[in-house]
This record gives sequence, structure tokens and C-alpha cells, in this order.
Amino acid sequence: LRTGGIIGAEALVHWQHPQRGLMPPAEFLPAAMDTGLIRAIDEWVLRTACRHNQAWQQRGKMPVRVSVNVSNSLFHGNTLVSVVEEALSQTGLTPACLELELTESIAMHNVDASIVMLTTLKAMGVQLSIDDFGTGYSSLSYLQRLPISKVKIDQSFIKEVLTEARPSPIVRAIIAMAHSLNLVVIAEGVEQEAQRILLLEQGCDHAQGYLFGQPMTADAFASLLPLVPLRKAG
Repeated sequence: LRTGGIIGAEALVHWQHPQRGLMPPAEFLPAAMDTGLIRAIDEWVLRTACRHNQAWQQRGKMPVRVSVNVSNSLFHGNTLVSVVEEALSQTGLTPACLELELTESIAMHNVDASIVMLTTLKAMGVQLSIDDFGTGYSSLSYLQRLPISKVKIDQSFIKEVLTEARPSPIVRAIIAMAHSLNLVVIAEGVEQEAQRILLLEQGCDHAQGYLFGQPMTADAFASLLPLVPLRKAG
């Protein structure tokens, strides 16, 4: 928010349906969860995101972080670590360029097991964040034990910041609490310049939303990334 520079993107899966055309995730992910296909989709998205990110860097683009949402099925299915290791090994992507996003409800389900899993992932160099923060029921005593580096304020709170007579106390409280735990804060669903200004005034670190970019293809996003200047030989 301070510099206006691109630092990353969130992977968003669509389905090119043969009859219905391009379908947004809200139209098919619930069915994927009900049928048990969500884990296979999660794994595919994770591998594809890593492959795209590494391809951008091979084209000389500035390294950025791509975040991938992890479902309850994949996170608590005892295969996440091996899937991440395989995706990074196959693509050659630097682990720090991959971020995994978990909701509060997923992270807080079997907390001790979650801490072990997340600690293993963090040791690999992967970045970790809590998604949709403020909508779950996380215990602060457990939250500070989780080896995460970022919390993402749910977009429902961001929508409210312009409808209140004063800045949303919930947004302000989340930012202050996260910073006290040395966590980076990112606001989701930012669509208006007034929201960006208010969040900046409140000390929020990063933001994502339609104000900065609509959902786009991997190639379209890559075109927005600056080239890394080649160092001159000494």
C-alpha cells in the first residue's frame, strides 16, 4: 500500500465448461467438495501455480509470491507436505515464492496437528497465512503459536469501512493485533481508492482486490511484472 508495487497474486481457478463457458469457482467448488474432488483440484492448482511462477522468472520477470488456498481435505489429509515438496521439486520454484492460505476454521481444527504441519512447511521456506481473518473462531492463544507470517482481513469488513461514520473498529483492531504479533496484514476485496487511503492511514501493509486488478490469465499477470535488470559483469 505504501509503494503501490505488485508483490504477488492469488491463484484463482476457473472451469472452461464445454457448454456453459468459463465458470467462476463459486459455481463448481461446492460440488467438488461434496464429491471429494476438491483435493485433486487443490493439488492441480498448487502445481500449476508453481509452474507458472517459475516460468515467469525464467522469462526474466521480477520474482513474486503466489498464494494458493488449501482446503480442509488437503490440509488434514496427510499429503500436503509431500504435494508441496513435489510441486517445488518438479518446477524448481524457490519456496519463498509460494504462499499457502488457510482459513481460521481449517487451522483451528485439531490445532496441535496443524502446528506440526505448518511448522514443517515453514521449515521448507514456504510462506503461510490465515485467510478470511475475523470470520472464524480462532483462539488468540493458539493463533500466536501458529507459524504464520500474514493474516488477510476478510472482505466483508473492508466493504464496511466506507459505510461507517468512522473507520471500522474491527479493521483497526485486527491490524493492531496482527502487528503486535509481528504479522503482516493484507486487506481483501479492496475496490475503491477511498478504501485504499483509509487502510493506509490505519497502517495496513498490503491489499488485493479489483482496484488493483481483475481476475486474469497467468500470461496477462506476467505482462504486468517488470523485468529484472541484468547485472553488469564486474
